Amino acid sequence: MPKTLAFQDIQVPVPGFGAMGLSQGYGPADDAVSLKTLARALELGCTFWDTAVVYGKGHNEKLIGQFIKENGCRDRLFIASKCGFDITPKPTQGDLPFQMTVTNKPDHIAQYIEDTRERLGSYPDLYYLHRIDPDTPLEESIAALQKLKTQGKTKYIGLSECNADTLRKACKIAHIDALQIEYSPWFTDHEQSGLISTARELGVTIIAYSPLGKGVLTGAVRSPADFKEGDVRASIPRFDKEHLPANLKLVDAFVRLAEKKGCTPAQLALAWVIAQGAIPIPGTKTGARVEENFGARDVELTREEEREIRDLVEDAKPAGARYSDFHMSLVGR
Repeated sequence: MPKTLAFQDIQVPVPGFGAMGLSQGYGPADDAVSLKTLARALELGCTFWDTAVVYGKGHNEKLIGQFIKENGCRDRLFIASKCGFDITPKPTQGDLPFQMTVTNKPDHIAQYIEDTRERLGSYPDLYYLHRIDPDTPLEESIAALQKLKTQGKTKYIGLSECNADTLRKACKIAHIDALQIEYSPWFTDHEQSGLISTARELGVTIIAYSPLGKGVLTGAVRSPADFKEGDVRASIPRFDKEHLPANLKLVDAFVRLAEKKGCTPAQLALAWVIAQGAIPIPGTKTGARVEENFGARDVELTREEEREIRDLVEDAKPAGARYSDFHMSLVGR
């Protein structure tokens, strides 16, 4: 398996690191521990990091900025961030303690990048639209992203969780460098929708978030009761008591394949994603998990093993939506 994958005109180490969990989504996190986790990632050479404006309402970017300042390591990192959510306080309800509204208006994008740069203390190498705003013409939002690039405020631009038609249209307006999507043996729908093939056709690099199926492919999730307070998975139908027991058929078979291969289930999942040509960005809160995940770069899959995984994925597709109704309404635009 390659130690790096191409990202446009450069090579980046794989797998990368998704930082969301250091601020939200998987229960409370401790900043002191998080900084040690980032330090371990840097030490290992896991330097393709992903964050977003919405993660912790700016906390995530600020934490990474603090780490960069304390360690003087900006030139050793590739930092991707995402904008496009307008965040306003609201009484705690649902799976987030604030209101998220998608906006891709040019003036918002122009302000987002300034706020991101301030929190990071530097520029983001890659800046995405986190979700697509149907009320803003794509010609306006993509032009605003491209302007950031020409102004030198970011090097690359991308889209996240759009549909194939939107990606194709965006690529006619400006060169889109990256497409971030959920992708793993637990979720392969973007293969059937044509989004992945469209990205490949257009020369758009695929970045895979939740490459461990939001942690379930590690074998650690056996029941909805396993989720702690503040864990977003408790709101996801695919993990509820109606769907999870049957969905564990895929997980259990996947764990057996990993045992047969002599690696961890997480490493097998990441090796599979990398073998598809996508850059996975698994998230974790601990340095030990970063080590385990980064070890996937040493897992070589034979054609027979890839076929076994593919057969398993096709035979035991999980049931249930991958997001709550609200979050499902924001994807695929």
